[in-house]
Amino acid sequence: MIYLDNHATTSCDPRVVDAMLPWLSEDFGNPSSGSHEMGRTAAAAVQQSAATIASILNVPSESVIFTSGATESNNLAIRGVCLHPRQKKRHLVSVTSEHHAVLDVCDDLQRDGFRVTRVPVIPHGHDSSGIVDLDQLAEAIDDDTALVSVMWANNEIGSIAPMKTIADICHSRGVLLHSDATQAVGRIPVDMLDTDVDLLSAAAHKFYGPKGSGLLVVGNGNRRVRLRPQIVGGGQQQGLRSGTLNTAGIVAMATALKLAVDEMESHQERIGQMRNQLFQLLCSGIDGIQLNGIPLASQHRLAGNLNLQLESIEGEAWMAATPSVAFSSGSACSSVDAKPSHVLTATGLSESEARRSVRFGIGRFNTDQQIHQAAEWLIESHAKLRRLS
Repeated sequence: MIYLDNHATTSCDPRVVDAMLPWLSEDFGNPSSGSHEMGRTAAAAVQQSAATIASILNVPSESVIFTSGATESNNLAIRGVCLHPRQKKRHLVSVTSEHHAVLDVCDDLQRDGFRVTRVPVIPHGHDSSGIVDLDQLAEAIDDDTALVSVMWANNEIGSIAPMKTIADICHSRGVLLHSDATQAVGRIPVDMLDTDVDLLSAAAHKFYGPKGSGLLVVGNGNRRVRLRPQIVGGGQQQGLRSGTLNTAGIVAMATALKLAVDEMESHQERIGQMRNQLFQLLCSGIDGIQLNGIPLASQHRLAGNLNLQLESIEGEAWMAATPSVAFSSGSACSSVDAKPSHVLTATGLSESEARRSVRFGIGRFNTDQQIHQAAEWLIESHAKLRRLS
C-alpha cells in the first residue's frame, strides 16, 4: 500500500524508535521514584525532553505538560480554564472548522451552561478559504468570554491561521487564547512567545513520533494561566496532570520534534513538490477535479495537504475502489460518522460536494515513484467508477 494519509498519522521515524527503545527495556524506572538511581535517570530524561520541546516552542520548560495526545491536551486546556474555581466567566469562542477534539469539548461545556460562539471561516473560492473570519472573531468576544480556541493549521484543508493577529485580538480584550496546533507543530515554525499564544496542544504521532504521547503548553511567560486538573491521583506534573509519566514516549516525542524542526525546510520543500506533482497528474487524467481550500502556491497552506473535489464520484467510493492507496475523506477521528466533512461544509460546500471530496496527506517517507504509481492507480479506479455509473 502507498500511504498518503499523513494528516491522520505518520509512521514513527526509525531514529525515534532507536531513541525510545532503551526506555522500555533497560532504563525503565518510574520518573517519580526519586529514591533510587533508575528513577532519577528517568526523571532526568523527562526534564531534558521538556527542555528540548520548550526551547523549540520558545516557552519556559515548566510550561510543558505531557499528556496521552492532543485530545487530552485540548480537554485539559479548554475545560481546565473554563472550570477553574477562580474563573467566573461563562462564554467560550471557537471556530466552525475545528477538530471534534475541540468542538465536542465546547458542546459538553455548553450542556453545562456555558455559552459557545462558533465563528465562521472564509468561504470556498477565496484565497483565504478556511481561515477564521477575523472581524467576526473580534465581534464574538465579549466581557464574559473566558477563552478563545482556534486551530493553528487545519487537518483537512491545510489552512494556516494568522495566530499572532488572533492573539492580538484576544489579548486586547483580556482573553486567553488556546490553539490546537496538532497539524502545525513539526510542520511549520511554531513560536509561542512570538505569536503570544497562551495554551498549545500537540501530538507526537503527527510529526513521526509514537502514538499515545502528547503535550500541552500552559503559558508562554507573558501572563498567568490557571487550569483545573482533569486527571487527579498522584499530583505529578505540578498537580495539573496526574499519572505515571510515559518516559519512552516523552523521549521519543522530543526526539521526533527536534528532527522535524532540524529538517523542516528541506522536507517541507520536497513534500510540497510531491503534493503539486500529484495534483497535476490527477488533473491530467481526471476531468472536473477542483481544489478545496487555499491555493497550493499559498504560504498559508500546509505543504503536504491536498483536498480535492470530484465531479460525480463520491470520495468513499473512490477509496473503496483504490485499496492500494491510503487516503481519506476527512478526519480520522470522525470516520465513524456518516455525515460529510463539517470542515468542508463550514467553507460553504454542499453536502454533495463534501461527499465528493477526498484528502491526501503527503509525508516525509513518500517518494516520487510512489506519487506516480498512486496517481496511475487512482486514475484507473476513477475511470472504472465512471464507466459503472
